[in-house]
Order: sequence, then C-alpha cells, then structure tokens
Amino acid sequence: MSDAKSSPAGAPSTFNLKSWLILLAVVVPLIVTTLLVVLVLQKPFAPPVNVAEQERALAERIQRVGSVAMREATRELQTGQQVYQSACMACHAAGVVGAPKFGDAAAWAPRIGAGLERLITSTLQGKGAMGAQGGGAFSDFEIKRAVVYLANAGGGSFPEPVAPDAAAAPAPAAPAQ
Repeated sequence: MSDAKSSPAGAPSTFNLKSWLILLAVVVPLIVTTLLVVLVLQKPFAPPVNVAEQERALAERIQRVGSVAMREATRELQTGQQVYQSACMACHAAGVVGAPKFGDAAAWAPRIGAGLERLITSTLQGKGAMGAQGGGAFSDFEIKRAVVYLANAGGGSFPEPVAPDAAAAPAPAAPAQ
C-alpha cells in the first residue's frame, strides 16, 4: 500500500514547514537589503546640485589667509603731525595704557634720553601695549616723522628726518654766471 505522505514515483516531494522557514530566512533579508541599497544609491531626497554654489563654497574654503595690498607709490608723504593725528593721537592724547601723553616733558624725558633710534625701533617693532607700526598704512619714514613730532613736543630737539628720495638725490648744481 502506498503511504499518504509519500509522493508518487518520480515526483518531487513537497516542502514542509521547516523548509519554508529556512527559505524565507534567506530570501527576505536579501530582498530587504537589495531594496535598501537601491534606495540609498538613488538618493531620491537629495537636493538638486547647484554648481554655482559649489564653486563659491570651494573658493571660500581655499581662499588665501593673508593678502598683499599695493599702495600708491606716488602719493604725497604725510607730515609727522598728520601721522600723529591719524594713528597716534588715540592713545597718546589721553595717555591710554601707559602711553606718554603728547607734550608731557616728564613722561618723555627718559624716552628722549634713550635716543631717537631707540624710539624709532620701539615704534616700528612695537613695545608694551603699542603694536608694531611698521608695514601699516604709513611708510617707515612717515612713522619716523611722527616719532620726531611727538618727541619734540615732549621736550626733545631731534631734527626732522630727511626724505629717502631727497637723501639719494644729488645736490643741485650752482647756477652758472
């Protein structure tokens, strides 16, 4: 007699519950993983690419840290008083953070005693709370003029610095008679 659970001769047997569970345990994760990969790679929620914005952002990231500003070489040199009024007056008029006040002979006496070159070096390189003035909006020669102006107002008797191009220029010839 034939068994009710057996299949006819030559026919494949049917899957039982255990076989179905094994098949689903393998196939379902593969399908879910494939769908997730497709979803991620398609990026359906990504904003449209704005090339101009990307180029601007790139230029901002790679911009130079410092810059070189070229000044007009033919501009007129400032006097010591003009430099003092634009750059030095903010601190030296009121004596801010220990800066010697303009015209205060007692405060300027030890500095004047150190000599003009020492004053100029301190000004160009900075000293104490005063930052370096060299390389700023004024030339070193204009800064020297301002130092002489300040020191002379405080009791010094330093000569006005000679302009760089005037020192290099030859003396004019005497007119022929």
